[in-house]
Amino acid sequence: MKKMLNSIVGAIGETPCLRLQKIAAELQIEGNLIAKLDYLNPGFSKKDRIGLYMIEEAEKAGLLKPGQTVVELTSGNTGTGLAIVCAAKGYHFVACMSKGNSVERARMMRAFGAELVLVDQTPHSVPGQVSGEDLELVELAAQRVTQERGAFRADQFNLVGNTHAHEYGTARELLEQTDGKIDIYLDFLGSGGTFQGCARAMKDHNENILCYVVEPSDAAYFSGLPIENGNHKIQGGGYSRALPLVDLELIDGVVTVTDDESIEYTRMLARLEGAFCGFSSGANLCAAVKLLRGEHSGKNVAFLCADSGLKYLSTDLYE
Repeated sequence: MKKMLNSIVGAIGETPCLRLQKIAAELQIEGNLIAKLDYLNPGFSKKDRIGLYMIEEAEKAGLLKPGQTVVELTSGNTGTGLAIVCAAKGYHFVACMSKGNSVERARMMRAFGAELVLVDQTPHSVPGQVSGEDLELVELAAQRVTQERGAFRADQFNLVGNTHAHEYGTARELLEQTDGKIDIYLDFLGSGGTFQGCARAMKDHNENILCYVVEPSDAAYFSGLPIENGNHKIQGGGYSRALPLVDLELIDGVVTVTDDESIEYTRMLARLEGAFCGFSSGANLCAAVKLLRGEHSGKNVAFLCADSGLKYLSTDLYE
């Protein structure tokens, strides 16, 4: 048990793992589904970890000065993590986010004192379905605000603090919690930092651990499949773009998941296991089940439940 904290940042990390026994029994699959409940971080997502690492590594390197503004583009989770860390450390934070993301995320960031720059989607985009093109517009806004404010850019798509948070934190916790008995690790790709950090640590521990990426079937960039419009409901990733932080040599395979599958399996997490999560958690679970129903039957598959279902109450996830 953690002792008395002097800052909320001390509450970040050391999240529990849950063996999804009821789901495995319901689906009659052989093997272990191991979910790391990162939605139990103080900002209700795994991104709290990278918010802390990116800020503290920038402080140590002298890239972030006392009183300087911090800026980043976000789908909401990284922004919330950064808002929490910046509030605790005394930095003003500006979050640039697409209007296509859920309203709960914007309200959370404002509650932590963040300033929001909300960016219109492209004309052919659908609210609740943020595409790579939408993200490019948010990137332009983040660049503009960074330059105007003389700010530090907490660039989650490029700063290695993103991967370090998971290589030195998340993955080591997973390996300790499972006694190192993991056969497969998988992750839904957003910035790619979770996959990169965890996959590197997994393979350093045991080179035979297989590492899979999970993608929306309508935005399967790493699968090499044709992409018609890139729109999908799985918020926080699937942007149909190259990810600078991801080493392709670490990818042993790709699993694609539809919007409907993501919703079905997210609801299953809540109904059968009491884990109230967001879209990508269901996508990860669905991908894990697909692997266990195939050639990897009987294996131990680990993944993250990345964020809370509380961030999607305005969407159709829990209608």
